[in-house]
Amino acid sequence: MEISLFFSIVVVGVGATLVMDLWAFLLKRTFAIPSLNYCLVGRWLEHMPEGRFTHQGIGQSEPKFLECHVGWAAHYVIGVALAATLVVIVSPVWLQEPTIIPPIILGLATVVVPFFIMQPSFGLGVAASKTPNPKQAQIRSLMAHASFGVGLYIVALILSFILPTHT
Repeated sequence: MEISLFFSIVVVGVGATLVMDLWAFLLKRTFAIPSLNYCLVGRWLEHMPEGRFTHQGIGQSEPKFLECHVGWAAHYVIGVALAATLVVIVSPVWLQEPTIIPPIILGLATVVVPFFIMQPSFGLGVAASKTPNPKQAQIRSLMAHASFGVGLYIVALILSFILPTHT
């Protein structure tokens, strides 16, 4: 992979993840809506080498060393991996001429991961069905993942003006 293509994918992935985090921050500051605790993602990941993939309640599971760092790092690595996935599926040309539909579709499609893997593994049920307000949790997940898709587009658009030839 060409260095500039790799660099572009990393920038788009990190930037889109930052947009997602900014969205979560705005929801928290404006409406007091808490976002996903990435420390718990780290805890979940750090339990995996011990063979523990599911939890009755991840918040009550044994805390792990550097779980917050692991969770936040995983969040950004996943963002970069998803940006790479988009470029592979659509084409590296998308980075030069970004359109909004592919990243929105990808962003919304990625909600299957929290709905069917993370939330059940955290003890929250499929699509947060065991939470006090499953519909609210589902809508929040969809909005978060849509914001990631919007972030992919915005950052790629900005980058296309800065680095017009990076494929």
